Amino acid sequence: MRLVRAIWRLLVGVKDALVLLLLLLFFGGLYTALSSRTPPVRDGVLTLDLNGSVVEQAAKPSAAAVLSGQGARLHEFALRDLVAALDAARTDDRVKAVALDLDGFLGGGQAAIADLGAAVGRVKASGKPVLAYATGYTDSGYQLASHASEIWLNPLGTVAIAGPGAQHLYYKGLLDKLGVTANVYRVGTYKSAVEPYIRNDMSPEAKQAAQSLGDVLLQDWREDVLRARPQAKVDAYLKDEPGAVAAAGGDLAVAARNAGLVDKLADRRAFDQQLARLGGADPRGKLAYKSIRLDSYLRDKVDRNPRGPIGVVTIAGMIVDGKAPLGTAGGDSIADAIHKGIADGGLKALVVRIDSPGGSVLASERIRQALLEAKDKRLPVVVSMGSVAASGGYWVSTPGDYVFAEPSTITGSIGVFGILPSFQGTLQKLGVGADGIRTTPLSGEPDLYHGPSPAAGQLIQAGVNSIYARFLGIVGAARHKAPADVDKIAQGRVWDGGTAHQLGLVDGFGGMDAAVAKAAELAHLGDERGVRYLERPASFREGVMAALAGGDDDSGTTDAFAALGAVPASEVERALAEVQQILAGPSIQARCLECGPVAAAPPRVDAEHRGLLALAAHWLWS
Repeated sequence: MRLVRAIWRLLVGVKDALVLLLLLLFFGGLYTALSSRTPPVRDGVLTLDLNGSVVEQAAKPSAAAVLSGQGARLHEFALRDLVAALDAARTDDRVKAVALDLDGFLGGGQAAIADLGAAVGRVKASGKPVLAYATGYTDSGYQLASHASEIWLNPLGTVAIAGPGAQHLYYKGLLDKLGVTANVYRVGTYKSAVEPYIRNDMSPEAKQAAQSLGDVLLQDWREDVLRARPQAKVDAYLKDEPGAVAAAGGDLAVAARNAGLVDKLADRRAFDQQLARLGGADPRGKLAYKSIRLDSYLRDKVDRNPRGPIGVVTIAGMIVDGKAPLGTAGGDSIADAIHKGIADGGLKALVVRIDSPGGSVLASERIRQALLEAKDKRLPVVVSMGSVAASGGYWVSTPGDYVFAEPSTITGSIGVFGILPSFQGTLQKLGVGADGIRTTPLSGEPDLYHGPSPAAGQLIQAGVNSIYARFLGIVGAARHKAPADVDKIAQGRVWDGGTAHQLGLVDGFGGMDAAVAKAAELAHLGDERGVRYLERPASFREGVMAALAGGDDDSGTTDAFAALGAVPASEVERALAEVQQILAGPSIQARCLECGPVAAAPPRVDAEHRGLLALAAHWLWS
């Protein structure tokens, strides 16, 4: 009977695999059919339902996540797509207004939100109304909404502005309980990326650097909001939000309106009715107003594959060895894209857009060498730093002939570290021994059972020191400074864009438009500003998964605190992903802890949520 049951399970598994294959073929054909035609875009309101986060390069959902029903959990929107749609809407007579639905907004880097807000401001300046709506506004959401013509707030909602600052998890106590030793090798007084594994709190040096950075970022946030909405009493509200609520009789929404932070308190039905007055009622009755979907508008109005003479290289997310999907900076993937762009011909200049806290030293150097090869072919290289370009993210900026940053860019963090976990305490707790022989002092090293030997530790530290010295030399050559002078402003210290400019780590302020214009100038292209994106196109598999993951998240928002609660929940997932990245990553890394993750952690598919179809997809397409 046991054999019969095994055969039966095998047959069921084969059947399910065949069903999966047919489903994939069906949805693949459906995706191809739907994406091959552009649905007509009629008059109405361009609706930006930002249920997720804004990133430099959006990651694609995995097959397992989609088939387990978690594919749309943390949606990502590419900044360039949103900006392109808004800029096209300014002069498009079909677009009567723009709606920013921020109920599920998880934010983004401060520089990215400022760029997106500027695009919203350009639409408003063209005379078209831009209306923002949310039940709960946080820092990023309110910074974006402040650029709108009108800010709407649910009467049961709130504006909860906390300012820069966050709690990091520290694992020393947990590692001690587990008997795990984090063997750390680092250079840099401020290189605090390793501190969570050797301390239970921030060091004074790390806290000093983080406090200085946070103060500057808050000031930049204030200035951006007040430029867009001068009537907002931001300073008084920040100073005493509970007092403002008490003065409004305990009503959080009224307190926000009294402070000039919002214009109208109304539920979503009233908001939709106002959009219907601006853009017309929906004759199909699906919504109260005629809505233009973002994806349809992008297909109709924005060239997603331009072929201009200025190549744009995107370095977004953690820098990792080898190849990686979009949204993660794989050293080989980016280098191959640069080489292919050069081989295809027609390139006159490169713009390197960076939004990364760093990662693998080897992958960072792989990317840098590819950029140097482009320079050897007389292509000017201009760097555009986004929200974060630190540590390995700064390493890859060094080939730039000109480096742009934003005042709120987080950069610097010129330092190197390595972590090797060992498990001697764990084995002792379990009553397990480990023994063996050596033929040289380095036999069996690094020893994960007893910890690295002194000789191995000296060798690893020497490697870290050597890479740090190389980092100083690369930066010194790029910024025309002696390595000793670079060391004074390095040591792993993180800087805001304004201070980095004063220190000579960047050349000027500006976003992508400024970088493209500079590249055209250096390449003597006149008024030509056409770009092409040097990245691999989404694969057929990724396209199918994106189509299956599309659609609205029906979880809904119940109240202001439920809306705001999604942010810390996503932070926990990011923190857990960060631990895995640190401990499973390369032994020697150049990355920044204070910078924080630049994108939401991918949805984690738990084993109990993986049905047979999801597991089969994981086996077939991983």
